[in-house]
Amino acid sequence: MDMRAIPIALALALGATGAEANKVFVSNEKGNTVTVIDSDSWQVIDEFAAGNRPRGITISPDGTKLYVCASDDDTVRVFDTATHDELYTLPSGPDPELFVLNHSGNPLYIANEDDNLVTVVDTETHAVLAEIPVGVEPEGMAISPDGRVVVNTSETTNMAHFISTEDYQIHHNILVDQRPRYAEYTADGRKLYVSAEIGGTVSVIDIAEDGTPALVDTIRFDVPGVLPEWLQPVGIRVTSDGKWVFVALGPANRVAVIDAATDEVVDYILVGQRVWQMAFTPDEAFLITTNGNSNDVTVIDVARQKAVRSIQVGQQPWGVAVTPDGTPD
Repeated sequence: MDMRAIPIALALALGATGAEANKVFVSNEKGNTVTVIDSDSWQVIDEFAAGNRPRGITISPDGTKLYVCASDDDTVRVFDTATHDELYTLPSGPDPELFVLNHSGNPLYIANEDDNLVTVVDTETHAVLAEIPVGVEPEGMAISPDGRVVVNTSETTNMAHFISTEDYQIHHNILVDQRPRYAEYTADGRKLYVSAEIGGTVSVIDIAEDGTPALVDTIRFDVPGVLPEWLQPVGIRVTSDGKWVFVALGPANRVAVIDAATDEVVDYILVGQRVWQMAFTPDEAFLITTNGNSNDVTVIDVARQKAVRSIQVGQQPWGVAVTPDGTPD
């Protein structure tokens, strides 16, 4: 199916949901740019330089600042979401790949792949608050809903490290499958999902009331006609109501749909080539995927669990972030 050839009526419906338009920012790892898409018209409205090898990307809670991991510059670049001007840089440690902001917007927790560290940076003073030794090749970052725990996944150590945001110490380690790439909490903080790219699985970790994590399940994938080695889970997103989990399956060119009540896969959505990371629009009506080998993003209608649009962006799109509602233009 050519997802660009959607009916005019559907295209109009996508832009007429009644919701305020938001900006979608896509980091292009090979093009060294960020592409900006309007979520009302679904048109590209800008593209700007973002340093060398931009990957991880996130937005401040008030929607005014865009943070980009410029991996080959060993820095985090910060942009104004309204003007797209670069404001300043933050120290990041070597080869920043993914990061997560505290819910307040400060501090920023950064995975340094080459140095086996998580660097904690004050987003206001720009000071490095801590460097936390973790496993080999740290990548995935997540923060618990209560803000008390930051999780890092280390690709070569095959572990999820649970770090206290109070003392910056690792309090728990959970062994997961091979090459863990991403971690995502449910909104209630009772579950954590960790993707394993080489293992081809997603680990389900239960979080007890006292914060103790325990591996309780492993989700596996099977797509007819797709070789098992192409099933490489990377990005994960969970709906805020806790009902659905979406998992990007890399070169399988699919997003898996998981019923969170049972942790069973119920469907696979065909998207672009080498689907990597994902982000919801604020109302969770749409899920946007970055497709690195087809240089596009796919827009998924969450309620219908269908891909409804493809948008060309820059070279090798990697990460995606969407401004929250109420962000100034």
